[in-house]
Amino acid sequence: MSQPSFVRVRRARSARLRWSCVALCVVAACHARTRGGEASLPPGSSVEAISLLGDSLRRPTPDSTVLARMEAQLADARRDALARPNDADALIWIGRRTAYLGRFREAVQIFSDGVRRFPNDARMYRHRGHRFITVRRFDDAIADFQRAANLTAGMPDEIEPDGQPNARNTPIGSLQSNIWYHLALAHYLKGDFESAARAARAGIQVSTNPDRLVSQTHWLYMALRRAGRNDEAAAALIPIRDDFDVIENGSYYRLLRMYKAGVSAAVMDSALSAGVRSAADASLAYGLANWFLYSGDTARAVRAYEQLMTGGQWPSFGYIAAEADLARLRRKQ
Repeated sequence: MSQPSFVRVRRARSARLRWSCVALCVVAACHARTRGGEASLPPGSSVEAISLLGDSLRRPTPDSTVLARMEAQLADARRDALARPNDADALIWIGRRTAYLGRFREAVQIFSDGVRRFPNDARMYRHRGHRFITVRRFDDAIADFQRAANLTAGMPDEIEPDGQPNARNTPIGSLQSNIWYHLALAHYLKGDFESAARAARAGIQVSTNPDRLVSQTHWLYMALRRAGRNDEAAAALIPIRDDFDVIENGSYYRLLRMYKAGVSAAVMDSALSAGVRSAADASLAYGLANWFLYSGDTARAVRAYEQLMTGGQWPSFGYIAAEADLARLRRKQ
C-alpha cells in the first residue's frame, strides 16, 4: 500500500534535515581544524589554543608582581572605556591589556567587537590579526592584515604606542610597519614564503628606525632562504650595519649579523644550549634552528625545534614558527 503524500513529504523533509545537520557538523569540524581547534574550546577554559601538533596550550601566568600590575592596567583601561564608550582607542586598550594577561581568546572577541563597531579602523584588524596568530588561526590573521593594509594604503603612518614600554620608553613600531610585519609572519607560518617575502619588503619600505628594519629583514631573510632564493637573501642583509642602535630587537639583530659573518656549529650549539626563557630567546633559538634546516641538516633542525619548545614560550613567534615547521615535517614523514 502506498503511503499518503503528506507522510512521504514529512519523511523527505526529515531526511533533508538530517543531512543538513550532518553537513553543518562536517563544516564546523573542518572550520575548527583550520582554526587550530581554538573554536571548540569551552568558555572559561585555561586552554587558550590547540597547537599545530595537537597539544593544549594553557594560559601563561606572569609572576605575582607583574600579574598585579597588568591587572591594574586592565582595570584602568576598563574604567577609561566606561567613560568613553564610543571611543575606538579605549576599546583597543582593553583588548591589548587582556591579551597581555594571556587571555588571547577573550582578546580576539574584544577586537571582533571593535571590528563590528568600527569597521573602517585598521587598528582593530591589526590587533585582532596579531592574536589570531597567537591562537594559530593563520588564515584569519592574513585576512585581517590584508584588510588593514587596504585601509591604510596611501594614508600617513602613525606611531603605535607600547602597552609595555621598552627600557627607553621609546615606541619603535608604527601601525603600517606592524601590519606588514605581522602579515609577513602569518604567510611564513603558513609556509607561503613568496608571499611572506613580499610582505616583509613592503614592511621595510615603511620602517623608519633600526629596530623595525632589523625585525622586517629577519623574516625577509628567513622567507628567502626557505624559498631557495639565497642570493636575494644575502642581498637583503646589506643594509644591516654593525653600528645600529637597536632598542628592542636585539635577538633579530644578533641573528642578522651572524648570518652576514657566517654561523659556525660551535656558535649555534652555544647559543641553543643557553635555553629559552623569554620570547627573545625563542626568536634567537628559532633563527639558529632554521639555519640547520635550510643548510640541509633536517635531523639537527628537528632536535633544535623540539629543544626550543621545551622552554614553554608558546605565544612567542619563534615558538610558533618552530611548531609550524615541525608540523610540516611530520606530515611529510
